[in-house]
Amino acid sequence: MKVNEGTLDRSLRVIAGLALIALAYFGTIGAWGYIGVVPLVTGAAGMCPLYSLLGISTCPASTR
Repeated sequence: MKVNEGTLDRSLRVIAGLALIALAYFGTIGAWGYIGVVPLVTGAAGMCPLYSLLGISTCPASTR
């Protein structure tokens, strides 16, 4: 697996994932909020399968 997410992208994914999971846990947005697991995992791993399919990378060239 090749890293294809930059630091800012990864940070935003983790924050968004945690926020969605917390909102779902407290019943604010319903069970669909647990979809926040997806950005949380991709942010933690630094690899987005959709980015790979589309040939996108937000990772700086020096750390690829």
